[in-house]
Amino acid sequence: MGEKPPTRKAAGATGQFRDKEKPKDVRESNIVAAKAVADAIRTSLGPRGMDKMIQSKTGDVTITNDGATILKEMDVIHPAAKMLCELSKAQDIEAGDGTTTVCVMAGSLLNATSKLLAKGIHPTTISESFQGAAAKSVEILTNMSVPLDFNDRQSLLKSASTSLNSKVVSQYSGLLAPIAVDAILKVIDPVTDFNVDLRDIKIVKKLGGTIEDTELIEGLVFNQKSSGAPGAPTRIEKAKIGLIQFCLSPPKTDMENQIIVSDYTQMDRVLKEERAYILNIIKAIKKAGCNVLLIQKSILRDAVNDLALHFLAKMKIMVVKDVEREDIEFIARTLGCRPIASVDHFLPESLGVAELVEEFQTGGGKIVKVTGVPATCKTVTVLIRGSNKLVLDEADRSIHDALCVIRCLVKKRALIAGGGAPEIELALRLAEYSRQLTGMEAYCYKAFAEAMEVIPFTLAENAGLHPIAVVTELRNRHARGEKTTGINVRKGAITNILDENVVQPLLVSCSAVTLAAETVRSIMKIDDIVITSMSM
Repeated sequence: MGEKPPTRKAAGATGQFRDKEKPKDVRESNIVAAKAVADAIRTSLGPRGMDKMIQSKTGDVTITNDGATILKEMDVIHPAAKMLCELSKAQDIEAGDGTTTVCVMAGSLLNATSKLLAKGIHPTTISESFQGAAAKSVEILTNMSVPLDFNDRQSLLKSASTSLNSKVVSQYSGLLAPIAVDAILKVIDPVTDFNVDLRDIKIVKKLGGTIEDTELIEGLVFNQKSSGAPGAPTRIEKAKIGLIQFCLSPPKTDMENQIIVSDYTQMDRVLKEERAYILNIIKAIKKAGCNVLLIQKSILRDAVNDLALHFLAKMKIMVVKDVEREDIEFIARTLGCRPIASVDHFLPESLGVAELVEEFQTGGGKIVKVTGVPATCKTVTVLIRGSNKLVLDEADRSIHDALCVIRCLVKKRALIAGGGAPEIELALRLAEYSRQLTGMEAYCYKAFAEAMEVIPFTLAENAGLHPIAVVTELRNRHARGEKTTGINVRKGAITNILDENVVQPLLVSCSAVTLAAETVRSIMKIDDIVITSMSM
């Protein structure tokens, strides 16, 4: 009788051991895979971070240190590792900047969870504690932030420059930061707007020149030359602009039908009819007072033929053809015109206006600029120039990140110091808070706090400094109450980071901590991976 319970207990223990081993292995596998992705991009964090060269299957090469771009191009197979790629994408959509930070942070938190699991703490306890720690972190960050006045242009420039300093094009941050700030301020009203639609800012890339030739244009830029026949105007002042979606070419027969012309008189009649048909359309265009014509690209037949171009040139109408369908809405909003789908609707009230439409010669070909658009339009165009495609693409990504940083400030008008200062402050304050807690929660909060130190540690490591000495010194300075002390990678020392103008939006840091904690919680909750069979 006395021997039965031990036997039953042993059998039970073996059964439990078998059941519990699989979730443990699955969690371990998920943590290892996700950490591998985080470690892959860890070296590209910060202004002294390295760049990655990515080669696609088609042979295209991309050089970047933008976390979201690297992870988007990376061919990841493991489902947990894919979660980190999605995390970076979510940060890119929410804040636009801090895409590398959020993955490095998630990798560090996963490292902390594996240690907590080894101590025997249940995954649900860890998950709930991390949720509480993330909420507490947002509270701490908000308390250390400085409110922003949108009339303070200098603070906006500092934020944009901080974002650009970690990019390949960092040496041009003095030029690109004002462009990003001015572009955002042109498309919003700082008093009433609390979000920015980045579709109001069109980025046009043109090969040739250098990044120094990049400019902000209050109007439109077409990445092609005007399409007129010889003698057609290339400069129009006081332009009346028509945007058409119909074709200036003779109609074609249906696919199955064909016309057989048997003699010359019939041939002449067909040509005469074509000529009359096109001339009538162009007369209607001229009658409405239009002197610049934008023609949408057509896939069924030629949008405009040589005869139409000849007539348009005679009537001194400037033509830009092959306008992409997705650009129509932007053009209509910028010029205050309406897209015209039929010649019957070509009326003066459908036309847009601009002070000047002019064709310019650039290093890589010709472009058409439309300037002096109505003051009511809330759109701008950024023309990026670069010596090669790689530089152009990286400048495009960098300007997008800078625009997103200013958008974050429009959404949540507060700034915090950069250079690892917020993360080390979080680590200290959360560690203090964990001492007030009891039980398993205290361990989890402490682990979360220690995980935050990965950002200053990595910044120091990438800058060639001694990471342990730097983080220890940084911790001491923050313990004395110097909240804005961070790592100055330019001088290789620890200084008040606000003196170096290294600031970032509060939303970027809050979003990074919240999203990283959410992803780690999701990975914690997974105890099995089920592979479905392919449906027939």
